[in-house]
Amino acid sequence: MALSASAASAGRGSRAEKVRRIFERFDANGDGGLDREEMAALVVAVNPRVKFSEDQISAILDEVFRTYAEFILPDGRGLSLPGLLRTYDDGAGDVDRDFLALSLPAVDSEASSPEIAPGDAAGSPSSPPPSGAAVAASLLDDHVKPLGAGGGAQPSVSSRAAAAAPAWATSPNHGIAFDSSWGLLDDLEILVKRLRSKQQRKGSIDGSVGGGAGNSNFDSFSEAGWSREISGAADSASSAAPWDETSRDYLTFVKELAVLRTRADSSRSREEAFDNHMVIGRALSEHRLFRDALASFRRACELQPTDVRPHFRAGNCLYALGRHAEAKEEYLLALEAAEAGGSQSADILPQIHVNLGIAMEAEGMVLGACEHYREAAILCPSHARALKLLGSALFGVGEYRAAEKALEEAIFLKPDYADAHCDLGSALHAVGDDDRAIQEFQKAIDLKPGHVDALYNLGGLNMDAGRFVRAAEMYTRVLSIRPNHWRAQLNKAVALLGQGESEEAKKALKEAFKMTQRVEVYDAISHLKTLQKKKPKLSKGKDDGQGEEAYVVVEASKFKRVGRKTTLRQDLANALDIRAFERMTKLGHCDVELLRKEMNETDVPVSYSGTGIPEKSIRKAALEVILRRLLSFLKPDTFQGAIKAINERILSVLDAPGSGRVDLGMFFAIIAPICSGPVERRKRVVFDALLWRPASEGSNGQIRRSDALTYIKLLRAVYIPTHGASDMLEMHGESDPTMVSYTEFLEMFNDPDWGFGILSTLVKLEESDHIRHGRHTCSICRYPIIGSRFKETKHSFSLCNRCYSEGKVPSAFKLEEYRFKEYGNESEALIDKCMCFNLHSKKLETDA
Repeated sequence: MALSASAASAGRGSRAEKVRRIFERFDANGDGGLDREEMAALVVAVNPRVKFSEDQISAILDEVFRTYAEFILPDGRGLSLPGLLRTYDDGAGDVDRDFLALSLPAVDSEASSPEIAPGDAAGSPSSPPPSGAAVAASLLDDHVKPLGAGGGAQPSVSSRAAAAAPAWATSPNHGIAFDSSWGLLDDLEILVKRLRSKQQRKGSIDGSVGGGAGNSNFDSFSEAGWSREISGAADSASSAAPWDETSRDYLTFVKELAVLRTRADSSRSREEAFDNHMVIGRALSEHRLFRDALASFRRACELQPTDVRPHFRAGNCLYALGRHAEAKEEYLLALEAAEAGGSQSADILPQIHVNLGIAMEAEGMVLGACEHYREAAILCPSHARALKLLGSALFGVGEYRAAEKALEEAIFLKPDYADAHCDLGSALHAVGDDDRAIQEFQKAIDLKPGHVDALYNLGGLNMDAGRFVRAAEMYTRVLSIRPNHWRAQLNKAVALLGQGESEEAKKALKEAFKMTQRVEVYDAISHLKTLQKKKPKLSKGKDDGQGEEAYVVVEASKFKRVGRKTTLRQDLANALDIRAFERMTKLGHCDVELLRKEMNETDVPVSYSGTGIPEKSIRKAALEVILRRLLSFLKPDTFQGAIKAINERILSVLDAPGSGRVDLGMFFAIIAPICSGPVERRKRVVFDALLWRPASEGSNGQIRRSDALTYIKLLRAVYIPTHGASDMLEMHGESDPTMVSYTEFLEMFNDPDWGFGILSTLVKLEESDHIRHGRHTCSICRYPIIGSRFKETKHSFSLCNRCYSEGKVPSAFKLEEYRFKEYGNESEALIDKCMCFNLHSKKLETDA
């Protein structure tokens, strides 16, 4: 309830009266000012338990007289009464506490003197409050008496401070144990308040620093992976305040903070010093001064290395500072301490698992994060946040059904969980349940109208369903909230193109290019211009709505090759699919020799499957760590995408029973063919990976034929899933004792029908990635031809790799068969053209 004007005035008058009485107490000569000697007496009197040196007193007085120079009276009289009031107004001290410390008689607010006017000061009445950092007398009060110790009649610090303390300080889990910590907390709050006030006046920070939600748009996104139930919104990296750490005010604050830390270190016991530093760290982190808070928590770690709390809090600060790898290490130390602490640490253990998972996810380690979220949910089944994060992470690795189950459980526990509804919608869309997905996205938007992710995903769902008008509306709403959301801008362009709004689409594409400067956006703009210039004749019912030339898809038997060098259509289709996976996972940039290095350096214990076969198997999360080393050049979000593709395509086959473990040797053998390096070296590493498995140890450089067959079946099941899946299951239990050498293995591997002979086609695609064919464009898609060009010899139209593999031909050319010749580059086409010309010339001479 707000105070009335009279009550507020009375309160102010009471405060001013207390300042006046403090002033008169120390104005010994009655000249209306406090000179250096009188100010020194005031500082000492309100800090009875602090032993000041002469240098300390001198430094305090220098700071006060410099900062409040406009309130210094002439003729050496010192600081005026309005000046002393201004120091308290700036938050430099607590009037009530100082008044109590001096044992002055109580003030009757009804009869108190009127408020002191700033115009009474020596400076201008309209001058703004000083920007310096005054050192209040009460600032250095150390309050060293621990709770429970005896004392005089003066009220204990804890009873005075607790009433105004932040909520975390009085909670049972994070309570303060010593009176000295209450004193430090009070003085630190004064320092932060003063710093905020100065930086706000200078415009260095906005008014939301240290409290409130900060950015008004913060809640429009899904939660960025931070356990608010655990550590409070202030610890979130997304809410980090933009303190100006280069300003003079901040540097002064750091020096004053160092004084508080020195007081903390001078405590009478190690336990008290630990409590002091933990309190300083917590207060600083609440104000989002994470760098300074980290120093306090690390000092607390030094004082009590086995205590879980400072490691956990240090991890929170490191995460907020964007130092995710270091945060993960701190959480691991906290986890170790918590597990060693037994039942005493049971409450914090789920919290550590959640935040550890979040830190790992920030590094791209999604499989590892899943394990920790799952562990947190097991330890605390009612932890809706842990279940939501688990569901989101499972969605991120392509395990959609498991994600759906976890997210539904999170919503059951917390029905108004907007982010969980949004992610559940994504999982449902992934499994094809679009009706329910739309409902979940809409629930998220109803709960949080500016939910960018829900709006964006709903736009994507409508785009997939061909509802381009609705999709464009969703993307427009996203852009109204986040004008720089380039993906929404790009997708809006695609949706407009789907509606046939070419000019509007071109404008949207140009805006997207301005935002991102990505070459693929530039290529899309160029392609749109090409389509608008070349308006091909369209066959009724065959236009795809985007201006592309009409086509028909013909059966594979009608595609004939001219020369053995021309790739078979089906082989090209399979190779393109493998090449897309290679690009998605970035394994094409991983030197195959790194796999051999991992095999030589990785110590994997031998385990036994249900059939008793020895394997060097590891958990998926441990495999993810190995993959992070192999793909260390990837950014976290790109690595997450690679893990999702690998989990969906490879691990789902290798871990068909769902045990969560993978045969590492077999995994290396599966990925070796698509790593970078000469083809023969890739094949050799495949064989070496199979030799590295326990079943082949001591076999004199040979592997069992059954193992080789099982490998090839698995390889084809992963990369050519239309072949060999049933055969693979039949072969899995065979135990042919025959041994094969490397040469014999190569024959099996290179077999075009039953082996992996498609590798040669894949290598051809790798080598032709950047080859362009002059001005030749595909007769179907109209994009410039990159890679191989497939020319139909009779009608001379050309197809790109993709359109050739899909069997598309212009509908204007309806033939019983089509004869294609493949050109790897334009030089080959030119040579072929010259040879045809020479043959034609010779024929003319013969006829003559």
